[in-house]
Amino acid sequence: SRSRSIPFIIPPTLHGRDWINLTNEEHVQEDSDPCAIPQAGPRSSFHSLAGAYVLGIINPELYKFPEDKSETDFPEGNIGRLWFSLEYEQESERLLVSLIKLRKLQPPDDSCSVFVKIYLLPDERSYLQSKTKRKTLNPQFDENFVFQVSSKVLLQRTLKFLVYHVDKQKKHHFLGQVTFPLKNETLTDDNKLVIWRDLEKENLEPPSEYGDIQFSLSYNDYLGRLTVVVLRAKGLKLQEESHAVGVYVKVSLMNHNKFIKSKKTASVPGSLSPAYNETFSFKVDQTELDTASLSLSVLQSIKGEKTHLLGRVVVGPFMYARGKELEHWNEMISKPKELVKRWHALCHST
Repeated sequence: SRSRSIPFIIPPTLHGRDWINLTNEEHVQEDSDPCAIPQAGPRSSFHSLAGAYVLGIINPELYKFPEDKSETDFPEGNIGRLWFSLEYEQESERLLVSLIKLRKLQPPDDSCSVFVKIYLLPDERSYLQSKTKRKTLNPQFDENFVFQVSSKVLLQRTLKFLVYHVDKQKKHHFLGQVTFPLKNETLTDDNKLVIWRDLEKENLEPPSEYGDIQFSLSYNDYLGRLTVVVLRAKGLKLQEESHAVGVYVKVSLMNHNKFIKSKKTASVPGSLSPAYNETFSFKVDQTELDTASLSLSVLQSIKGEKTHLLGRVVVGPFMYARGKELEHWNEMISKPKELVKRWHALCHST
């Protein structure tokens, strides 16, 4: 609905001022003798309103602050949303993490007692833990945590938040998680980032023989653009972990089994469950969707040795894929412009 405009007026007490006509629509005020007898009002380009004079109108829409929809817009199937902030102290090499709040949790019971574990991957053995907030689906934490981490490896690290509910028998129930790679962020002493992310369910299926990879697919039929978001991998079988340089994912576009183009994620130091959150786009005409396919290879580079293939998955049409890989491709086509996210088992066939 259209907002009503607000008149901008001259009060009657100011009618005794002298006005200089600049143009038909512009006037400026000049000081005059305050004891002078009030003169006639301004020229006829102004409108009289109960003894006052309307200079123009103000549009209230121009003075509104942008609305923060992060507390109100929750997608269908949402299991909760987490807010946190980040800051990095260069001199002391400390990563400051503030756990702010959670909203719209979906617990197994009516009442909910919540705590959060915070990891700095690839270290999966140690973590920091919040206090427990009792009987609330919208806990407010406002707690600060510190990780000691060198600036040289900071951007290779990933924050992981695990959210749990404690029931009356003191059993812990997993509610959701957030993984946040730091590689794309500018973290400085004077740059405090406030971030929110939706919780994700954990993939409870046991890892496949060679591990699993999670990624999203999207196709924009108007732009002819195929987008891949490489999210994370888990259960990888690393070669000689102590000498590992890193693990990365290579995404290759094929057409009629002919190589077209490939792109790589950044390398994550030898983690069994690396997180990436990197987006790649390829130009693919709509007429090529029946003959194109994507190959995602998880590779480990080792010092002084060649790169090792840890596993691969191919998604595409019936010509190249079956099962979950074919389903993922078909769902992407049936939901244009929408990101479709799935886990896939890695295979070791070359």
